[in-house]
Amino acid sequence: MSSPAEGNNPSDPDEPEGAGEREQAALPPPLSERLVFGAHWGLLAFFIGVASYHLLGMVVSLLVAGTVAGPNPLAAGEFGPLLLLVFLPTLALGAGPLLGSVWWGRGPRLDFGLLPRGRDLRVGFACGGLALLAAYVVSFVLSLVYGAEQLSDVALNELTGRFDSRIWLGIAVVIIVFAAPLAEELLVRGSLWSALSHYRVPGWAVLVLTAVVFAYLHADPLRTPALFAQGLAIGAARMITGKVGPSVVAHATNNSLPALVILVEAW
Repeated sequence: MSSPAEGNNPSDPDEPEGAGEREQAALPPPLSERLVFGAHWGLLAFFIGVASYHLLGMVVSLLVAGTVAGPNPLAAGEFGPLLLLVFLPTLALGAGPLLGSVWWGRGPRLDFGLLPRGRDLRVGFACGGLALLAAYVVSFVLSLVYGAEQLSDVALNELTGRFDSRIWLGIAVVIIVFAAPLAEELLVRGSLWSALSHYRVPGWAVLVLTAVVFAYLHADPLRTPALFAQGLAIGAARMITGKVGPSVVAHATNNSLPALVILVEAW
């Protein structure tokens, strides 16, 4: 008489070949491999990224205000040093997720799925276009309330028309279209999304919460509703595919319009 355990044997002839291995591979890694100080490593990586963002933001503000002792890097006649300083806090957002994935996770490739494939690209482009449309519709409604001049992108206005060479112009476009979306998505739709999912937060709630954080990071109160709508559209790419790569594509697509504005204004 066979024991009950024999029915679960991977070598059972009634079980499809390789089914046990596929089932084992589909299981999440042990809880101990994903916890740091008793919490999912994505939370710590998220707070490291946000802390770096605010710390560098304060340093940049001090430099711009000229209150830091010593040579002022903005005293140079060209706009290049200012460009690097303005974008440095945003780029630092991705440092926490990358380091956290390397130290505590399974590596960026497995944790985030950064390399989009054919379907991922299609979803990313579609969600990016949806983000642009959502921002336009919401901004149009808000312009009727506040006035169009109140809803202008202050950071973009500071950048347009102030480049001293095409080299700095090219650097700005690369940062806006590729580097900044990658850093922000690693933080919001990467480490934070993964951590919330780990604690069984419903998918719709994760989408909404990450969109709120996305809007908060841009620190533009009047444009917050439009930024929130963009965050929902970009986050949809992550929700549909389960990867960060498509949301990076969506974010880059969304940022292509501001980059185009900079090119036109500075040409």
